[in-house]
Amino acid sequence: MNSLPLLTEDDFTTDMDVRWCPGCGDFAILSQLKILLAELRLPREKTVFVSGIGCAGRTPYYLNTYGFHTVHGRAAAIATGIKLANPSLDVWVVAGDGDTLGAGANHLLHTLRRNVGLKFLLFNNEVFGLTKGQQSPTTRCGTRTRTSPDGSFETPLRPLSVALAAEAGFVARTLDVDVDHLHRTLKRAAAYRGTAFVEIYQNCKVFNDGVFEYATDKDTKADSILDLEHGQPLIFGKDRNRGIRLEGLTPTIVALNGKDHPSDLLVHDETIDDPLYAMLLSRLTMPDFPECIGVLRCVSRPTFEEQIAAEPSVRLPAAALDAALAGDDSFIVA
Repeated sequence: MNSLPLLTEDDFTTDMDVRWCPGCGDFAILSQLKILLAELRLPREKTVFVSGIGCAGRTPYYLNTYGFHTVHGRAAAIATGIKLANPSLDVWVVAGDGDTLGAGANHLLHTLRRNVGLKFLLFNNEVFGLTKGQQSPTTRCGTRTRTSPDGSFETPLRPLSVALAAEAGFVARTLDVDVDHLHRTLKRAAAYRGTAFVEIYQNCKVFNDGVFEYATDKDTKADSILDLEHGQPLIFGKDRNRGIRLEGLTPTIVALNGKDHPSDLLVHDETIDDPLYAMLLSRLTMPDFPECIGVLRCVSRPTFEEQIAAEPSVRLPAAALDAALAGDDSFIVA
């Protein structure tokens, strides 16, 4: 049996014109996805990208794999059906913050709690980009948009906190322009068995430019971002001179002197089964605390498709399905 030829980034490039605005963070994400897909060495026909409505929704057109561009908010539901119909497929979901946490919030919650074997990439630019700059469920307070000209006053959703509340087993955050970190995080997500939820801070050059500049600018990044590393204490800052410890259940920033770190600094453990610790990390936000990037939680759970395969009562034989469709409880719409 001949081995499959090695694929390259170019093998995953389509002949479609990439129609994103110049400077959009989606370009960096697309590039790293192509590189990762080549590294995974899976046949292209075994990979499916499902998207919702929005700028992120164009992604399947630009990847030479199977793709499905769904309606608003329904990407997770369609992806679940694809995975259950053919569990051997490598299924990815790409969707924006408005699509995911607006119309698609209900589907997201149930996908996460069920632990369907797919990878969910949330492109978060804190605005509706494709529909021209309205506030989204993640728009932070005070942001001026076309639907909040005086500044948004609504409490924004925090995607990682939402995912953890839904019992997601793999939860991570990364940045569009930090390509090394982005690649590492996507690779971790690809290896996870179950729903891997990754929030990507993604800049919208036109309607919300610079919203994550504190996290990407070289002069501020070190003091604004805490790069999580399993087994390592929570330390940040240009000079690695600040750490985080708990006082009761309240995180507190402490100054560090030299290499002798206080013994009570929090040490990152992504494998803690209880999501409370990861939830605490997801709540750290600027300007009071650095914002965490990396893997917040990675715990093993049975996947939805594995549980269905092990439960005979939820599998309907083809003959029984035909009988149900033709039975008295069905009707025809003329």
